[in-house]
Amino acid sequence: MTSLTLAKALNEGMREAMEDDPKVLIMGEDVGKLGGVFRVTDGLQKDFGEQRVIDTPLAESGIIGTAIGLALRGYRPVCEIQFDGFVFPAADQIITQLAKMPLRSLGKLRLPVVVRIPCGGGIGAVEHHSESPEAYFTHTAGLRVVACSNPVDGYTMIQQAIRSDDPVVFFEPKRRYWEKGEVDTAASAADWTPFDQARVVRQGSDVTLLAYGPMVKTCLEAATAAEDDGRSVEVIDLRSLNPLDVDRVVESVGRTGRCIVVHEAPIYNGFGAEIAARVTERCFYSLEAPVLRVGGPSTPYPPSRLEDHYLPDLDRVLEAVDRVFAF
Repeated sequence: MTSLTLAKALNEGMREAMEDDPKVLIMGEDVGKLGGVFRVTDGLQKDFGEQRVIDTPLAESGIIGTAIGLALRGYRPVCEIQFDGFVFPAADQIITQLAKMPLRSLGKLRLPVVVRIPCGGGIGAVEHHSESPEAYFTHTAGLRVVACSNPVDGYTMIQQAIRSDDPVVFFEPKRRYWEKGEVDTAASAADWTPFDQARVVRQGSDVTLLAYGPMVKTCLEAATAAEDDGRSVEVIDLRSLNPLDVDRVVESVGRTGRCIVVHEAPIYNGFGAEIAARVTERCFYSLEAPVLRVGGPSTPYPPSRLEDHYLPDLDRVLEAVDRVFAF
């Protein structure tokens, strides 16, 4: 076991992928000499050269467009979008080209492109640096959308994403980059949790909390706090948003009878709405209360000094737990 931060675990995962396959390339703004603004790609250009770790112009649409062309030529590009709010200039390439090309070609063309996006708030950043755009991409058929929450998943999931023949949008919770965990870098890939499978990270019997990315840790803290009130809270890290591991969610909610979905993005039309609908359809006769959602308000992300009021925290999750038991 090796103690790694999430940022270092991602770095080590990409390093492993690059050593295993010379067709793996890293592309993005400042990913080379600087090592990325969060240092996630630190040292990779030094070790693999400028032909495989490429500092691109400040043009997200150009980064993804170039990656599509490289993928058609047999490469496996890993593109870093420097901050979540910067992905929107690349939305046309991702949605109308990257997601559509395999179906348009009846499967003859594969686009093994990974789009890494540091996501969410909590770092005191300025405008356009704290977004949660996952619902845009989960709504787009043809894309795999995943979110890591800890160093173990950072290390394994980035390698699984790079090996996938499907395009993958890979969300990384930027405020968790510096949190450490024990990672077994010697474990066989056959022992890793499957790429599209959710994981029960805390077992419980009274209510199910569903989360992904930055909110998994918050939900684990809420589950610990809820024990003081005699409530047993199960926490599931969804990990894959598209495809969604509905069966694992349904199994849990079928046992607990209560469900709360937690994410940083605004509640209105957020990804939690899709989960709530799926749970209601599949668990209607098991539910003891409506499925509740905890998330941000339907406002633009606020200035950094106000973000603590915007982001879901321990108290808001516990308040939802109280509400779900009030029915």
